[in-house]
Amino acid sequence: MVTVVSAETFRDMVDERRRGERSFTVVDTREAESYEGWRVADALHYFYKPFHEFDVEAFERETGLGPDDAVVTMCAVGKASTDLADALATAGYDDVTVVEDGMHGWSGVYDRVAVPLPDVEEGPLDVIQVQRRAKGCLGYLIVGGVSERAGEDGNADRRAAVAVDVSRHGAEWRRAAEDLDAAIVGVLDTHVHADHLSGGRALADDLGVPYYLPAAAAARDVADGFEPIARNEALDVGGVDVKALATPGHTDDMASYLVGRSAVLTGDTLFTEGVGRTELQFAADDADTEAADADAEAAAAAAGAGKLYDSLHATLLAEPDDVVVLPGHFTVESDGTTGGAVPGEPVVTTVGDARVGIDVLGLDREAFVDRITATLPEKPPNYAAIIAANRGVDAPEDETAAIELELGPNRCAAEAPPESNADD
Repeated sequence: MVTVVSAETFRDMVDERRRGERSFTVVDTREAESYEGWRVADALHYFYKPFHEFDVEAFERETGLGPDDAVVTMCAVGKASTDLADALATAGYDDVTVVEDGMHGWSGVYDRVAVPLPDVEEGPLDVIQVQRRAKGCLGYLIVGGVSERAGEDGNADRRAAVAVDVSRHGAEWRRAAEDLDAAIVGVLDTHVHADHLSGGRALADDLGVPYYLPAAAAARDVADGFEPIARNEALDVGGVDVKALATPGHTDDMASYLVGRSAVLTGDTLFTEGVGRTELQFAADDADTEAADADAEAAAAAAGAGKLYDSLHATLLAEPDDVVVLPGHFTVESDGTTGGAVPGEPVVTTVGDARVGIDVLGLDREAFVDRITATLPEKPPNYAAIIAANRGVDAPEDETAAIELELGPNRCAAEAPPESNADD
């Protein structure tokens, strides 16, 4: 018998397997190139198309699996995987599961987790981290106290909230707000993203609230209107200040948001294990004209790296050690592994821990620039088209096109291996 599960149920199965509560093997039927580029962690590859003649002996030789094994089949959209699952059931496999919508469904799976904050004396404050598991994108809901503005719908007891770095699945942020009986009164992006389609403007329009971008985004020819939030400008979110810090480097418009005295949302400037890459903005600007050569890209990366060094040391690392660092991404490798991050658990560090734990932050300016520009990592899939969409100058034709545009992990971090490995 074949069981069909949603991508969300599959997420729960993955977590149960990680905790040792169940066992199964994922079999990915896509073309080898797609499998190598992005897959579920620990998945085996077995190329299969619908209505292929199925040879169970060849399948077992190639995968090492047998009828007593629990198998979960995965493909791009659920068609080939369903056909393979039926063939396995016919061949005597009793525990076969299909992930509905395949990798398309997996790309839209989220976790929402509460962020632990330091014990400081400020008004009511909750921070919810919204994790897009398969891509490693992180967004946030910042919830302050009861606000007259949040109670404009007639419920005077509602708390005020702002949503930050919203993906195109804005319903996740709406549900997070509902869980805390909060009203979203503003939507912010930290910058013009290159790895995923922003849903910030759409969510703001749906709710009838302001959509904010850093003021420096005006220089990037953003076509749609937005409320510019200037350097050191603060929004009052139910008695909690959310202050914009200019932190250019990853992009010229990059901002971080300081939340009271408790936390700082660092976007693609500072991650829990590294820092942002610095050439994507330049590369995207010239992608359509094919004018971006390696030397010019390297020069742009170096210029951005110098700005990034200043943003890190003069701004973010100048905050107190116990301020919680809330990054815009965690690492998702092409093989589906997530490094030190555990999806479903808070992906955070502190200013103090980052300062001593991320080795590239201990370098002087020149060495820092050399390290993070030594190897420019592979670019996010379709990054130029994604940037164009986020600037409002282009848009996917439909939901299917949007899904295809975003497929793959984020690649917004710089590749900065420890110095001892530089010659490996």
